[in-house]
Amino acid sequence: MTAEGRSARRVSPFAKFLIEVGPLGVFFFANNRFDIFTATAAFMGAVVISLAANYAIERKLPTMPLVTGVFVLVMGGLTLYLQDDLFIKIKPTITNLLFAAILLGGLYFGKLFLRFVFGAAFSLQDAGWRVLTIRWSMFFIFLALTNELIWRNFDTDTWVNFKVFGIMPITFIFALAQLSVVKKYGSIRGLEDEAEADAAAGQSGGAVGQSGGAGENDGNRPA
Repeated sequence: MTAEGRSARRVSPFAKFLIEVGPLGVFFFANNRFDIFTATAAFMGAVVISLAANYAIERKLPTMPLVTGVFVLVMGGLTLYLQDDLFIKIKPTITNLLFAAILLGGLYFGKLFLRFVFGAAFSLQDAGWRVLTIRWSMFFIFLALTNELIWRNFDTDTWVNFKVFGIMPITFIFALAQLSVVKKYGSIRGLEDEAEADAAAGQSGGAVGQSGGAGENDGNRPA
């Protein structure tokens, strides 16, 4: 394992969780304390800090957070410049539809782009990646439609609350539900590595035991 890999493994899951969801927390707090425009500015700053922290930890920028961050900066900038919160509200719609289009377009041309996103976490057969690609594409479309439904029919505070406290649990539950696909078509890489290590340790222990037994037999052998 490289030094960069060891550095990334030392970061606790809780710390990574805070880095990823921190900007949403800042967005929610600033909107409650001030207004949507102050919240948008704070959100943009928090996203930049989050990406920088992610890079400092992993020495790379994950694709989806990077794309989302770019859209936050672009749509947030338009929101502040034009003083129109429409742009920050339709940002989730655009990004989710973009992710769905990329995944489905890649699938159409025989490219499994989801493997580049989750390949470090899962080891799957191509059939498994295709199933996950279709499911995540449909989920992104669902999120886009849900976002449109919420911001068009409810006030800004309700939309912010749903964005922070609705989307995250829904996404978490959906991701957990996909573990059945991972189990059917492959495995989780961390668990796979642990199983291989345990197997290797077992074989090594067996070899040592056999060696020790051979030594005892030699000691009992008449001179």
